[in-house]
Amino acid sequence: MQDEDWGPFGRPLFQDPTAQALGRVGVIDVGSNSVRMVVFDGAARSPAYFYNEKVMAGLGAGLSQTGRLNPEGRIRAMDAMKRFVLLAKSMNVTPLVAVATAAMREAEDGPAFREELTQETGLRLWVIDGTEEARLSAQGVLLGWPGATGLMCDIGGSSLELAEVAGGRVGRRETSALGPLKLRDVPGGKKGLKAHIKSELSTLRGKIDGSYDRLFLVGGSWRAIARLDMVRRNYPLAVLHEYRMSPRSVSDTLTWMKSHSLQDLRAMSGIGEARITLLPEAAQVLSPLIRTFRPKEIAISAYGIREGLLYEQMPQKLRDRDPLIEACRYAEAQSARIPGFGRALYEFLKPLFSTEREKTRRLIKAACLLHDISWRAHPDYRAEVCFDTATRANLGGLDHAERIFLGLALLHRYKNSRAGTRFEAFYELLPEKQQKKAEVLGKAMRFGAMLAAQDASKMGRLKLYPKKKILELRMPVETRDLFGEVAEARFKSLATALDAEPRVLI
Repeated sequence: MQDEDWGPFGRPLFQDPTAQALGRVGVIDVGSNSVRMVVFDGAARSPAYFYNEKVMAGLGAGLSQTGRLNPEGRIRAMDAMKRFVLLAKSMNVTPLVAVATAAMREAEDGPAFREELTQETGLRLWVIDGTEEARLSAQGVLLGWPGATGLMCDIGGSSLELAEVAGGRVGRRETSALGPLKLRDVPGGKKGLKAHIKSELSTLRGKIDGSYDRLFLVGGSWRAIARLDMVRRNYPLAVLHEYRMSPRSVSDTLTWMKSHSLQDLRAMSGIGEARITLLPEAAQVLSPLIRTFRPKEIAISAYGIREGLLYEQMPQKLRDRDPLIEACRYAEAQSARIPGFGRALYEFLKPLFSTEREKTRRLIKAACLLHDISWRAHPDYRAEVCFDTATRANLGGLDHAERIFLGLALLHRYKNSRAGTRFEAFYELLPEKQQKKAEVLGKAMRFGAMLAAQDASKMGRLKLYPKKKILELRMPVETRDLFGEVAEARFKSLATALDAEPRVLI
């Protein structure tokens, strides 16, 4: 059933009581290598990171040899969680959920540490097994990609988890001891390590034996390798979420990494010292992992177990929503001068894009919702601020090319030409045809904003005759005076972008 408000996209849900209950949720993730607290806020379906702090405690260091948590790591983790609990209280975070993974579930002193934590902070720490960790991480992928299909692979300090995702659901899932901290303790030198990794992956493949076109990589070590892939390729957009790599590109980057010291790699990429030291072991897993499961494409997910815990608390009707549209509606409600005008603008512009598929229509809708949220920026820099907002914002549900499309459309909302800006390197990520389409959308929004009215019917009606190359505007008599000198100039600019002749009918 289509909603009369937004057609197939449905009404926004960020004001729904079930969504508002998730308005500020805190998650503490106690891993083998790091302890992190994230506080989510904003539109629940595509939340912003209200607060995000990580401490590289190294709880799992030496666990394979001693069977116990790293003593220094225990101190650092306890101090971090004491701080996190106090911060959460000051932010009125409800609920605050804390989970622990491989190191805590394997260490013989894990239960004692958990009890000590409860006594010191009142926080109850849930220790989950490997398959549950895989399920939650896969749900994090679904938070960012509602239609994700493929295989999720989450690498932590002491373990590696796999899970199938398809149709909005998590399928088979498995866990293994292929985390970098564990691999350091494998006997037999390089040959022993290589044989161990091959054996573990063979076992995993026997249990998860499907065909997967896309591999979704979750975890800090994978993201670090993706960052280095960006450096090697001189990739212009420094957003890791939805970054795509081919198996060949990954292979080239892993080879390139071997020719540089860890210090050089860190200097080039800005990767933290504690993280960079795990890369040699992670790299030794990634290459055979790709050979074993043979994906056609590798995608980086910035969303994992923490986002999966948020997804866990969502009602199904919220899970089914488009995260991009929900986030843009929320941004409009918070920052636009006339909240709600984005809908009227979309209705006004629809005739120009009547043949577009849903994939493009949702970007057009997102652009209309965001078209006015940067109005407070200095006029000389609004176009740049708009581009930066679209390309760098924490938005789920769109790939890098779609980010550039959205950024270009919003840039043209305030600027006729895209030439000569500091963003020209980004344009190469978008085909020329899509660049032109983004320009048309931007100029259409630039013109439509001149006819600001809550009622779309009073803005007039656009109609494009592609064969005749005519762009027609029909204006109601009562609002004809809105079509002033500046509006006329913008209408002509839009017609030029469409390679059409402008025509106005009152």
